[in-house]
Amino acid sequence: MKNQTAAAKIAFQRNPVISFSPILFNIPGRGAELQIKVSAPATGNELPVILFSHGGGTSDFLFSMRGYGPVADYFASQGFVVIQPTHENSKALALDPTGPEGPMFWKSRAIDMRFILDHLSEIEAAVPTLKGRMNKTKIAAVGHSLGGHTVAMLAGMRMKDVEGQEVSFDEPVIQAFVIISAPGDGADLGDWASAHFAALKGSDFSRMKREALVVAGDKDYHAVFSARENWRSDAYYRSPGAKCLLTVFGGEHGLGGIMGYDSDEKSDNPEMLLFVLDNILAYLQTKLFSNTLYWENKMQALHKEAQPLGKIECKEA
Repeated sequence: MKNQTAAAKIAFQRNPVISFSPILFNIPGRGAELQIKVSAPATGNELPVILFSHGGGTSDFLFSMRGYGPVADYFASQGFVVIQPTHENSKALALDPTGPEGPMFWKSRAIDMRFILDHLSEIEAAVPTLKGRMNKTKIAAVGHSLGGHTVAMLAGMRMKDVEGQEVSFDEPVIQAFVIISAPGDGADLGDWASAHFAALKGSDFSRMKREALVVAGDKDYHAVFSARENWRSDAYYRSPGAKCLLTVFGGEHGLGGIMGYDSDEKSDNPEMLLFVLDNILAYLQTKLFSNTLYWENKMQALHKEAQPLGKIECKEA
């Protein structure tokens, strides 16, 4: 019964939302036009913005602007404008994965996010009924899996390109970062992942100083990526600065279904998914609106639960 209740809350928002796509931008040098989907509340003004970065995988559309329906619907119903680009690594674009950035297109992904930041007014104007309703000073970046890696770059994680040159994509305009199920420190990358996703070896959290919420499932472990079971939490443990870590008990990589409705019925867990989204919401409300009560109340309530679905730990700068 609890799962049914959670599913109803996610799938049928109490507040109506609008969804508009595609918004298209032709960008010189990009392998395909940038496709964007926007989800937003049907009513309201001064709406904060979430830039959401999808992950990577074998599905054609889950890992594109058309995936992650639970995320877009949930946060739009809670008063956010959710902007979802289709990054160049998406199978939906069928780009050559053997190029200098393939198969992850890691640098292009961060550039996509910066492009969106620079063109928020055009995006807002393209969506019927949205013009003039966005608060472009309240911006969060949220990403899952490879999208979490992209958000970490915007928060100050360093990378190295194919020539070994350090690359930085720190983005001061963004006020809140949420890094979900992201790859960990490149120094601990396993042999298989080093062969197939060599760019991840350049991931370095040692100067990622911005505040962030890191979300990871305690069952999100695959030895081909790292021998360490908490590798997906490295954005918290191996970075300086104030951070919080939400560990989801029993959570695998999809955290109960974050990538799409019924994308994998064997691991769908609406109660877990709602738990993750509710906690992220509380964090964003605090960071974007300078009200500590949302996040503090969430942490205190979780601490008092007899059978919590997860735990939150935080560290100071």
